[in-house]
Amino acid sequence: GGPLGDFAKQVKDMGNKPLQKSKPKSGGGAFQDSLLKLVRTLPKILKFLPGDQARDARCFVLSLQHWLGGTPENLEAMLLRVSGGYVPALAESQAIDLDRIMDPVVLPDQGIWHPCASEIYSTLGEYKEWYDNEHCPMAGVPTGAPLVGVILQKSHIATNDNGHYVAFVQELEKRGARVVCTYTGGLDFSQPVTNYLLDSMTFEGAVDVLVNLTGFSLVGGPASQDAAKAKEVLMKVNRPYLVSVPLVFQSFTEWQQSQLGLHPVQVALQVSLPEIDGAIEPLIFSGRDGTSGRSIPMQDRISTLATRSLNWANLRKKRNAEKKLAICLFQFPPDKGNVGTAAYLDVFGSIFSTLQQLKQEGYTIEDMPADVEGLQTSILEDPEAAYSMADLNIEYRMSVDEYQRLCPFAEDLEENWGKPPGTLNTDSRNLLVYGKKFGNIFLGVQPTFGYEGDPMRLLFAKSASPHHGFAAFYTFLEFIFKADAILHFGTHGSLEFMPGKQVGMSGSCYPDRLISVLPNLYYYAANNPSEATIAKRRSYASTISYLTPPAENAGLYKGLQELAELVKSYQGLRDNEQRGAAIVASIVATARQCNLDKDIADLPSEEGDMKLLSTEERDGVIGKIYQRLMEIESRSLTAGLHRVGVPPTAEESVATLVNIAQLDRPDMNIKGLPRIIASSVGLDIEQVYRNSDKGVLEDVERIRQITEASRAAIRELVKQSTNSEGRVESVNPLQGIMNFFMGGSPWKNALAEKGFPDVSEDDLSPLVEYLQVCLGEIVRNNELPSLVKALNGCFVEPGPGGDPIRNPDVLPTGK
Repeated sequence: GGPLGDFAKQVKDMGNKPLQKSKPKSGGGAFQDSLLKLVRTLPKILKFLPGDQARDARCFVLSLQHWLGGTPENLEAMLLRVSGGYVPALAESQAIDLDRIMDPVVLPDQGIWHPCASEIYSTLGEYKEWYDNEHCPMAGVPTGAPLVGVILQKSHIATNDNGHYVAFVQELEKRGARVVCTYTGGLDFSQPVTNYLLDSMTFEGAVDVLVNLTGFSLVGGPASQDAAKAKEVLMKVNRPYLVSVPLVFQSFTEWQQSQLGLHPVQVALQVSLPEIDGAIEPLIFSGRDGTSGRSIPMQDRISTLATRSLNWANLRKKRNAEKKLAICLFQFPPDKGNVGTAAYLDVFGSIFSTLQQLKQEGYTIEDMPADVEGLQTSILEDPEAAYSMADLNIEYRMSVDEYQRLCPFAEDLEENWGKPPGTLNTDSRNLLVYGKKFGNIFLGVQPTFGYEGDPMRLLFAKSASPHHGFAAFYTFLEFIFKADAILHFGTHGSLEFMPGKQVGMSGSCYPDRLISVLPNLYYYAANNPSEATIAKRRSYASTISYLTPPAENAGLYKGLQELAELVKSYQGLRDNEQRGAAIVASIVATARQCNLDKDIADLPSEEGDMKLLSTEERDGVIGKIYQRLMEIESRSLTAGLHRVGVPPTAEESVATLVNIAQLDRPDMNIKGLPRIIASSVGLDIEQVYRNSDKGVLEDVERIRQITEASRAAIRELVKQSTNSEGRVESVNPLQGIMNFFMGGSPWKNALAEKGFPDVSEDDLSPLVEYLQVCLGEIVRNNELPSLVKALNGCFVEPGPGGDPIRNPDVLPTGK
């Protein structure tokens, strides 16, 4: 009886039995297992040796075995053995019969565990033979159900402190899933994953989803993480990888009452480090009893974790034609012109490319518009156009009764927003869901914050909450549209910024309530890892990075362009006493008209007689103006918007590579292109930069020449790989090698044409090789393939975020 039913009785019965078959059936090669074998064998030999020394050694080894066993029974036997042999009063009276003390029961260092099994299994085949033929029929679990792989710690199993593990296994099997739990006594959890959870035929994961309940990184734990090895193993397993977190530094009550949520130290050790491996969804699933210190499962969190795990697993099981995907657009501020906006992203163009790819993958997409404009019109124009946001298409009208029945927290929102339907996303009778359905794809518009006039209130007010329209949108996705996954499109929406704990959500935190149990995919700008981390931790998003558009020079226009032409004229007339002075006066007057006097403190007045200045003094004035012009011209502005799934144009590739080539990379023994060019004419680029900043006319001009030469060389490099449409789809290094044997590399020839004929090919070669690798990573179309992999229930490769110019390891995007 009781809430656990027969399952609990089985676990209790198994817990009362010794693990008599706990030795591995196959000889393991692990060093730890060899030591344990030695420790197990020694007492049998020492028993037959005479003398106290042999007795002492035997007692020590047996006590060590009891200690390694770790169970209460083992520890009790260890104390009895030591006290019965070495406490004088007990030893002399022989009050304790040493021969009747139980032999040590030591778990193997690795194995497959199940709370209802009477043994630890050493192969997946042996475990499945018992599990599929005996346990599943008894537990009512279908043999073809999704298989969830679970990673555990040996210490909790050995000490019977496994209530949280048992609860998770029970929850999965109650939902009709199969489970295989593997453990290790060390901190390299990749070993049991490799040994027990890989399919020997496909060499991929034998499971449909992998859940780590230790809270540690896969290899090395918090002290000696090996992210490279972890990534290698997880890429081989190729399954969604969830790492859930047990409370360690807080009691359940402390965590529940904390606005921060998880303790910062635990965030660093058990959230941040696993994220580097590629882990997602850091749910809290257990705490510790304040008196006994034993692990206590949090049933509501375990229920959420089990359902989310199975929903990821079902993405592998379900046919693409049957999968339902909700694509979420953003709008802020709430206005027609802002629907479908995201940082650096051509949203509707990218969604159109995504729909085309999904259709090729077999997804059911009906009535898909023929072009991007048609897609945009289908969302922004409602033929019925009768409400305050009439420009948005209404896909669904949710009655108040339906909303209150389906949304479990609707009543909690009334404190801030009154009775539903409220005043937002409503026609006064129903709650409105904006968007358009195309077969099994729903393109929806996420409602606004609701606090547009005071957005900080939502972030910091303790009683703030999403409005009824916002809750109705996600209720529609889960219960009416019945989405298998959500794709939030672009940086960024409102979901992850809803009120709740910072990390380690509880069931009352609004991001957790809203996303509920739906797998959440999120296209996020590669250069914004900080806010992407918020989405990962607060809305359980599996983020996929997209490339930011390249930064181009801002250039000059109007008066500034005229001023630049005057400066160039001065360089040819500087030695002419009459005309030189006159053109300096014109330059100063034009500079003041352009308000450069606010940037150049000692700019001469227009009334001053320039003839009184020496040539060097005129050069100083013009140099400062020229330096300021160059600074304005070289300011970086993003060139257009990125479109997911479309390779960059040649000019976009040139802009990105010019910026990458500027930087020295001493750790790779690569000199920046400006340094190589300056060295070819006997100059130190650092000194040129310093003099340019001071307004030295000659060095300002040198910077311009070096910049133009750099761009010309990079353009030639990219030209070798540009197709007939002016885009780069793949890198063609062989063309440059052929040109080298036909009279020098094209990039070196380009530098010679710009006035730098003596640039060393030896210095250029490592830089060019590096830039070709970077170009290949820039044009790799990994953003759509990663999305397809995620929707197929596969592992998405992890990678760093940040500026791809300073850290090209950010490339390719799609991580």
